[in-house]
Amino acid sequence: MSNIGINVRQGEPTRVHPAEETEKGLYFLSNLDQNIAVPVRTVYCFKSSSRGNEDAAHVIRVALSKILVPYYPMAGKLVISTEGKLIVDCNTMEGAVFVEAEADCDIEDIGDLTKPDPDSLGKLIYNTPGARSILEMPLMTVQVTKFKCGGFTMGLNLIHCMKDGLSAMEFVNAWSETARDLDLKTPPFLDRTILKARDPPIIEFKHHEYDEIVDLSDTKKLYEEEKMLYRSFCFDPKKLELLKKKATEDGVVKKCSTFEALSGFVWRARTEALKMEPDQKTKLLFAVDGRTRFVPPIPDRYFGNAIVLTHSVCKAGEIVENPLSFSVGLVHSAIDIVTDSYMRSSIDYFEVTRARPSLTATLLITTWTRLSFHTTDFGWGEPLCSGPVTLPEKEVILFLSNGQDRKSINVLLGLPASAMETFEALMMQV
Repeated sequence: MSNIGINVRQGEPTRVHPAEETEKGLYFLSNLDQNIAVPVRTVYCFKSSSRGNEDAAHVIRVALSKILVPYYPMAGKLVISTEGKLIVDCNTMEGAVFVEAEADCDIEDIGDLTKPDPDSLGKLIYNTPGARSILEMPLMTVQVTKFKCGGFTMGLNLIHCMKDGLSAMEFVNAWSETARDLDLKTPPFLDRTILKARDPPIIEFKHHEYDEIVDLSDTKKLYEEEKMLYRSFCFDPKKLELLKKKATEDGVVKKCSTFEALSGFVWRARTEALKMEPDQKTKLLFAVDGRTRFVPPIPDRYFGNAIVLTHSVCKAGEIVENPLSFSVGLVHSAIDIVTDSYMRSSIDYFEVTRARPSLTATLLITTWTRLSFHTTDFGWGEPLCSGPVTLPEKEVILFLSNGQDRKSINVLLGLPASAMETFEALMMQV
């Protein structure tokens, strides 16, 4: 499937407002929301059916207007509060931006959605022209693109500070159920003040996830001088089992999860591919879902970010020269540390420092394997495929579930050309 030469004609953007009057005022965002204020762009592809695609945009638009009533903060506008933090102004209710578009080809011509492709897939998303920061972007934009074959795509651009992956999926699936005239089973839990910082703040842990690392290896130069290549690597259940076996064979790690084995493996491979100096400190960052780890647990249908960043730091030489069990053990310890007190300490740390995690010599793993992209049905059946348009930062690796039974994992990443060649060779060794 070639994706060269997709031409998309976008119509004029319009605003979609909540179908009924909603609450006004300023809507609080927690400290867990503050640190991930980046746009996340995804595309859902729906193949042609006997229903055709003529009313797709209308159905999706009307349902959006209805779902913006219970999820009213999504129709507000991001502003800076008197405390210097992000907050949502729901007084003006600017609404979501909606665009209808047409493509001059069939949906099969889009190409491989398992690989981020900002050039082609970017045409299926509406980006606000001239927006210099997220404060100048709507909280969500929707583009419905009709294809010649009768299929259509829905491109979403959502700002991450409004929700984590699980909240986003609950929102999109509730929206698609509304499009099928189903009632909202459970309204979202909107009160984010349950994750407010303590007064006074209590910082109980050393939060090295925010540490700035010196780039001894000059990887910045590599990224500047070489072309970025994006690749997707599929790990089927057999490969994943092999990795777990390899991680535990020397007895250092007694047992490990799929996430731990895969994360330890790609961290090690990427470090080697970037040819980091042995004394170069390297940091792994990833999010842990705090919903069940908070005491008491976060309420069901919590709308917001309930994920907390955890980390591990070591020298590149240690990670490359030691067996796989070394990096997998570090991943395991990073997950273990995430308790209620660690998460509260993280919230309070931001309250005091307003620090942003540094990404120098860092790998940030984002896992979407638990997210049910494939169940979104607006009345045209489940998507043919879905995925991200691009990775938010060059340091990000994304895990996506794959295959009919969702048991395979696609690993998506971008690297400078020479590093990608090495990384690909290391992937072949599994």
